[in-house]
Amino acid sequence: MNHFYVIGLRRRKGWVIIIALALFTSLLIWTQRDAVISVFSNEKPTALSKGNTDEPAIALTFNISWGEERALDILEQLKDENVQATFFVSGEWAERHPKILEQISEGDHELGMMGYRYKSYLDQDIEQVRKDLLYARDIFKKLGYEDVNLLRTPSGHFNEEVIELAESLDFDVIHWNINPNDWENPGTSVIVDQVMKDTSNGDIILFHASDAAKQTAEALKTILPGLKNKGFQPVTISELINQAHAETNPVE
Repeated sequence: MNHFYVIGLRRRKGWVIIIALALFTSLLIWTQRDAVISVFSNEKPTALSKGNTDEPAIALTFNISWGEERALDILEQLKDENVQATFFVSGEWAERHPKILEQISEGDHELGMMGYRYKSYLDQDIEQVRKDLLYARDIFKKLGYEDVNLLRTPSGHFNEEVIELAESLDFDVIHWNINPNDWENPGTSVIVDQVMKDTSNGDIILFHASDAAKQTAEALKTILPGLKNKGFQPVTISELINQAHAETNPVE
């Protein structure tokens, strides 16, 4: 069956919350920068984390919140391999770098946002998050980008309340399931090896195009042709979603 995967956060009340907290304290739960502790379910609210496993389509995504040099290098690599990707940028960065935003658009890449200011939504009350999202939407509209409806929360941090708010504002929350931690600059070969080893049908791969990611562009020289040689088809997030026409399934 065709399907795509979502991260879902189940509603909990009363004693269910107590049981959940007890389970969390008894389990080893991993977390890291650009990752989020999540409960997986097939109930809404949800965040897309993987596409259709029956299709060879994969989505390359790039986060940008500061700097400009690495973004230009990455755009050049994508152009050389004729690959379209999805870029998630903060509104604050977009204001400062409208010309790079134009290059992203002119390269037929897809544009998503990470709110206005790159600050974890779990460190803000929900009304602050609402203001951040609405202000970011206004900024993108002023820059000429009317329909930026894909949202990646800063550092990938979210909870049920955040996703419910995002959905009420007509945003689709996009997460990922492959993360080579390129922002840590672990070595070009390490980035290449992890992506080539772990990628499978429907995957959403997280890269960074901020200036801290010094090895990403070089790694892409091997990754982009390598993924194609393995039969994968790089597409935008919207294309990945469009390929999934059946019911959603939980990630276990």
